[in-house]
Amino acid sequence: MANLDRPENPSPLVGEGGARAAERRGRVRGNADGLTKRQLLPATTVFRSRELRRNAGPVERVLRAALRQALPDAKFRWQVPMGPYHADFCSHSARLIVEVDDATHAERQAHDEIRTGFLNGEGYRVIRFWNNDVMTNVEGVVAEIARNLPEEMRGNCL
Repeated sequence: MANLDRPENPSPLVGEGGARAAERRGRVRGNADGLTKRQLLPATTVFRSRELRRNAGPVERVLRAALRQALPDAKFRWQVPMGPYHADFCSHSARLIVEVDDATHAERQAHDEIRTGFLNGEGYRVIRFWNNDVMTNVEGVVAEIARNLPEEMRGNCL
């Protein structure tokens, strides 16, 4: 009679299996230790991203709703941790980042140039819009974003 309390092949403990198990299946996700980029981020970075999403202003909410409706195939995520920075909107599959700037952008221009350089170095294209453009002409902003996407992700925007 089999012992039902102890399975012969128990599930691996948390952290075990990872890359080794994936290698046996023929694919590896993440680094050699089986960790993804998100898992390698400091907990404070992930916490900050969640906080930014929770406390999003009306501009981010308007653009997020418009992107989800008009460009669902681009799969934009918002407030995405990217190294030491956070991207307002990011489509990993299109390698495109959309930034929405407010009036303080002029004061932070040098910082934003360094940030854009980092994101470009990671293989992402960065496009920027002003808050008032999003609020007064969200359709035009979405159309411009669509022009920067691969054709198969544009939907019916153009």
